[in-house]
Amino acid sequence: MDFAEDLIMIGQRAKNAARKLAFTGTETKNKALLAMAQALLDNEDAILEANVLDVAAAEKKGLKKSLINRLRLSSAGISDISNAIKEVVGLPDPVGGGELWKRPNGLVIQKTMVPLGVVAMIYEARPNVTVDAAALCLKSGNACILRGGSEAIESNKVLARVIAEAAEQSGIPEGAIQLIPKTDREYALQLMRMNKYIDVIIPRGGAGLIHTVVENSTVPVIETGTGVCHAYVDLDADYEKAVSVVFNAKTQKPGVCNALETLLVHEAVAEEYLPMIGRKFKAYGVEIRGCERVRKILDYAVPATEEDWSTEYLDLIISVKVVNSIDEALDHIYTYSTKHSETIITENYTASQRFLNEIDAAAVYVNTSTRFTDGGRFGFGAEIGISTQKLHARGPMALPELTTIKYIVYGNGHIVE
Repeated sequence: MDFAEDLIMIGQRAKNAARKLAFTGTETKNKALLAMAQALLDNEDAILEANVLDVAAAEKKGLKKSLINRLRLSSAGISDISNAIKEVVGLPDPVGGGELWKRPNGLVIQKTMVPLGVVAMIYEARPNVTVDAAALCLKSGNACILRGGSEAIESNKVLARVIAEAAEQSGIPEGAIQLIPKTDREYALQLMRMNKYIDVIIPRGGAGLIHTVVENSTVPVIETGTGVCHAYVDLDADYEKAVSVVFNAKTQKPGVCNALETLLVHEAVAEEYLPMIGRKFKAYGVEIRGCERVRKILDYAVPATEEDWSTEYLDLIISVKVVNSIDEALDHIYTYSTKHSETIITENYTASQRFLNEIDAAAVYVNTSTRFTDGGRFGFGAEIGISTQKLHARGPMALPELTTIKYIVYGNGHIVE
C-alpha cells in the first residue's frame, strides 16, 4: 500500500469519526479527556523512553539547544501536559452556543456553533502539541489528523497511541485522534490536498513550514505566524521593570514564537539602560546584535545587519536598536513586525495607549513579557496555535476558534413572496 492509500484510509476514518463527534455530548467528551490525562501519567515511562530516543537523535543531528529543549520531555513536563487537558475539561463546550432571534414574519433563526469537522495539524519538534491539539479538537467536536516532525516522531507515536486508546475506551469514535506515523515530505504534501476528507489545516512551526503549507495547500489553512516580537523601552520606562520584562521575554524559553527578538530603546535612556540589560544578557550568554549607537555603548555587541531586524532567531540572540522617539519605534515595528506579540515598557499612560492603539498585532502588552501570548496563560487550557492572520481567528486559538457557524431556521409553512 502506497502513501496515498495510507492517507486516504486515515482521512476516511477521521471523516467518519467527525460525523459522530459532532453530536457527542459534553459529558462523554469530558470523560474521555480525563481518561487521556490519566493515561499520560500511567504511561510516563514509555513516553520518556521514546523521548530519550528523539533527543539523542536531535543531538546527533546538531540541532540548536533551544530546539532540543522544546523537544525534551520530563516527568514534570508530562504532568503539565496532563493538567492542561484537565483545564480543557473545565472550560465551556463551545458546540451549540449561539443566539436566537425572531423575525417580524414569525420566522425563528438560531445562530449556533458547530465543529469544523476534520482538523489536520502539521507541526514540528514539540511533543506537547500532539496532546494539546487532540484535546482541543475532541472537546470542540472535531476529529484530528496529526503530522508531527521527524524530530519528535518516537515521542509522538507513543503519545498519540496512549491518548487515542484512552479516548476510544471512553466512548469516542475510532479515528477521532490519528497520527501519521511517517514523516516523509510526500505525506505532508498529500495531506494538504485532501479536501474530500479534511476541512482545515493548521501549520505550527517555523517560517519555512508555515510558508510551505500556505503555498501548497488546497485545503483551507488557518495560518499561525512566526514571531519577530519587539519590546520598546520608552523615555518614561521604569528601569527595573524594563530589565526584568526584557530579560524574561528573551531568555525564559528562547526557542518559541512568543520570545523576544528585537529590543528598541529610546535614546534618552539608552546610556543608562543598555549597560543594565547588557550585563544580564552577557552573563546569560545572549549575543547582542546592535545598531551603531548600541555598539558605542556596548562594545561587545556585534553589528546588526538589515536581515537581523526581520529574523526570528529562536535562540539566545537579540537585535537591539536605539530610536529617537516613540514614532521611530512604531515605524520600526510596523516595518518588521510579524504581527505576533509586541510590548512597551513605560510609566507614561499616553505613550502606552498610543502603543496599544497603533500597533497591529495579535497581542499587545504594557510592562509585560511577550511570553504570555499562550493559550494556557490566557486561561484557555491549551492552544492549537497562535494565529497572526485576521480571518476567523487571531491570537492564541483554543476551543471557540475550532468551531464555525450553522444557522437553524424554524418556520411554519413560511414561503418567500
